Amino acid sequence: MYDFAVIGGGIVGLSTGMSICKRYPDSKVAIIEKESSLAEHQTGHNSGVIHSGIYYKPGSFKARFARQGSQSMTEFCQTHGIDHDICGKVIVATKEEELPLLDNLYNRGLENKLAIRKIGTEELNEIEPHVAGLGAIHVPQAGIVNYKQVSGKFAEIIEQNGGEIHLHTEVMKIHEESDRVIIETNKGTFEAGVVINCAGLHSDRVAKAAGYKTDMKIMPFRGEYFKLKPEKRHLVKHLIYPVPNPKFPFLGVHFTRMINGEVDAGPNAVLSFKREGYKMTDFSAKDLAESLTYPGLWKMARKFVKEGIDEYVRSFSKKHFTKSLQQLIPEIGEDDLIPAPAGVRAQAIGSDGAMVDDFHIIMGKRTVHVCNAPSPAATAAIEIGESIVDKLAEQPVSKEAIIS
Repeated sequence: MYDFAVIGGGIVGLSTGMSICKRYPDSKVAIIEKESSLAEHQTGHNSGVIHSGIYYKPGSFKARFARQGSQSMTEFCQTHGIDHDICGKVIVATKEEELPLLDNLYNRGLENKLAIRKIGTEELNEIEPHVAGLGAIHVPQAGIVNYKQVSGKFAEIIEQNGGEIHLHTEVMKIHEESDRVIIETNKGTFEAGVVINCAGLHSDRVAKAAGYKTDMKIMPFRGEYFKLKPEKRHLVKHLIYPVPNPKFPFLGVHFTRMINGEVDAGPNAVLSFKREGYKMTDFSAKDLAESLTYPGLWKMARKFVKEGIDEYVRSFSKKHFTKSLQQLIPEIGEDDLIPAPAGVRAQAIGSDGAMVDDFHIIMGKRTVHVCNAPSPAATAAIEIGESIVDKLAEQPVSKEAIIS
C-alpha cells in the first residue's frame, strides 16, 4: 500500500509527487500515468513560456502562483542545469483603441507587484526592430524553457527519493474508503492512503470516478501554430504578444521564441473533437458527444460568437492567420510560415457557461482533485505542488471543501 498516489504524469502531477517526497521523505509514493512516457500531453505540447502573471486578476491563485512560480521555476532550472532564458517580452498595442487597454493591463501588472515598464515606439523598436506598435509594456521577467525537460528532472527526483512511476497504467475505477483509496487500473489494483488527481484533460472524469460532482466539464481547445522558417527567425528577438481582448478568454496569436531557437507563431483556439486531439482529423465519438451535449459549452459559445468564428476562419485559412500575425510584424508573409505541432488546452467550463478562470481544487475525503489548472500551470507547477501538500498538512482530507 502506498501512502500517496498521484494520477497523472504531467508537470503538475510530477511536481506534486516531488513535493510529497520532500515533505514526507519516508512515505511511499506512486505516480500513475496512462501513457508510455511522462509529460505527453499539455506539458509536452506547451509553448515553454515562463509567465510573469501580468494578465491575471490581482489576488487570484493564478496571479500569485505565476509571480512566485516564475521565480521558483527559474531557480530550479539554475540549480539543475536546465536550459532556460529570461528573455523578457513585449505586449504591444497596434491600434489607438488598444492604448487604454494597455494602460489597464499595465496597472494590473503593478497591482501584481511586477517590475514592468511602459515603453514608446522608439524603445519598442530597439527591443523588437520589426514590430509595428503604438506603445508597449516591457515585461523583463518573462522567459522560456522546455517543460518536458523540467518534468524529467521532477521524475528523477521522485525516483531518487524512493517514489515509483507506473507507465502504461490507466485508471478505470476509484473506491474511496474510510482508511484507504482503492484504484482499479488496466495493470491491476493500487491502494493508497491519499490520492491526488492531476489528470489534466481527464481530471473531471477521474473526479467523477471517485464519486465527486464538480459542476464543470473539461472542454478540449486545440491551439494551432505555425513556425517561422529558419531564415525568418531574426524577425523575433524575444516574446511578442498583442494586447488581449478583455472580453475573450484567450490571448490572441503571438510570437514565442523557443529554447531550441525556433519561433512559434499562434495559436488560434478551436474546439477539438477529441480530448487529446492534436490534429484537425483526430476524432472521438465519445469525447465529441460529451462536449456537444453539455449545456455549458453552448452557453459559453453564445457569448463569443464573433470571436469563435474568427478562430475557425484562421484555422482553415492560412491567409487570415497570417493577417493576424501581420498586425504585430508586417513583414511576415504566408510563405514564411510552416505548420507546427498543435497543443490542447484543458479548459473547465461550468454548467452556467462560465469558463473557470482560476485554479480549482476539490478536497475530498481521501482524495484531492485538481480540476482546473490552466495556464500558467507549467510556470506555477512547483507552487501548485507545494500548495497541495500544504493543504494536506493544514487540513487532512476528511471532508469536501472547495478551496478556489
